[in-house]
Amino acid sequence: MSAVALLNLARSSGSQVRRRALLTARALKGERHLFHCLAAARLSNSRFDPDSSGRPTTWDSFGIWDNRIDEPILLPPSIKYGTPIPKVSLSKVGCASLIGQRKENEDRFQASQMTDSIMYFAVFDGHGGPQAADFCDKYMAKYIKDFAAEEQDLEVVLTKAFLEIDKALARHLHFSGNASFMSSGTTATVALLRDGIELVVASVGDSRALLCRKGKAHKLTVDHTPERKDEKQRIKKSGGFVTWNSLGQANVNGRLAMTRSIGDFDLKNRGVIAEPETKRITLHHAHDTFLALTTDGINFIMNSQEICDVINQCHDPKEAAQLISEQALQYGSEDNSTIIVVPFGAWGKQKSSENSYSFSRSFVSSGRWA
Repeated sequence: MSAVALLNLARSSGSQVRRRALLTARALKGERHLFHCLAAARLSNSRFDPDSSGRPTTWDSFGIWDNRIDEPILLPPSIKYGTPIPKVSLSKVGCASLIGQRKENEDRFQASQMTDSIMYFAVFDGHGGPQAADFCDKYMAKYIKDFAAEEQDLEVVLTKAFLEIDKALARHLHFSGNASFMSSGTTATVALLRDGIELVVASVGDSRALLCRKGKAHKLTVDHTPERKDEKQRIKKSGGFVTWNSLGQANVNGRLAMTRSIGDFDLKNRGVIAEPETKRITLHHAHDTFLALTTDGINFIMNSQEICDVINQCHDPKEAAQLISEQALQYGSEDNSTIIVVPFGAWGKQKSSENSYSFSRSFVSSGRWA
């Protein structure tokens, strides 16, 4: 064979080898693409791929805590509900209560582990003396626990507990022999957290509960005041009447600034009731930052979004509670100022507000009706 023919044969063989290699590479690439498509299809639309992007969810993308809160994941509830649920420890909950310009602090608050699966949070704002607030502070958790042992629906549990403790307080004050105690009353805003994910709130009066979700304040309660058309109609239908004081605040029978409360037995036959309004929320820990319970010493001077923004600037819930109670007094609140801050999974994930708050801000925009 000539040298020229041998060279042509070598070139031809080399070309065939390169062609086979190219075809093999294309085939492997196609198989890999098919594998990734199948893998994405298996993950898509599952709790491991909530946005159907085909990218498995990491712990970080769940938004559970950051380095400010170091708590484990609750395994049994997480398996039960199919989503990671962080443990909320009482040691992380922030609470603060300041007397303000009043002679006595009639606010009361509680945060406790009621049962293995239920946490209990409550604020009570007493008026006409501390007797009603003290009674609720001492016995409300017991009534709730007793009803929860028999009833699964926590909204029903809270409604029964509010009504029964009101009856028990009436008996207690009657036997005290002091007629003036019958005008003692209190607001009550209670939150139960079951399995770290089921949040149920009940309230009478004008203490509030708010949930911060994705940086926005979501009110979980509506004040029971005579300004509400439905409440005013109920008061009038029951034989009561509504008047306005020199500050433009509506009052039931010229005495009480709320239409629902525990106690205030001298106005029970004028439409003031102890039946709470309730609300149930399923938490999304990737987006929910905290729950805040506040009395009107704070609500009167700071609106819900402002409270949310200030708390999101804080390092931990204890600092947040102290700051909010102090800031309400600095803004001019003369009432007792009480707050509970319960952190959830997105604590620390929201960007801190760059707003600065001062005495020059509009009082109207931050009042109790905002």
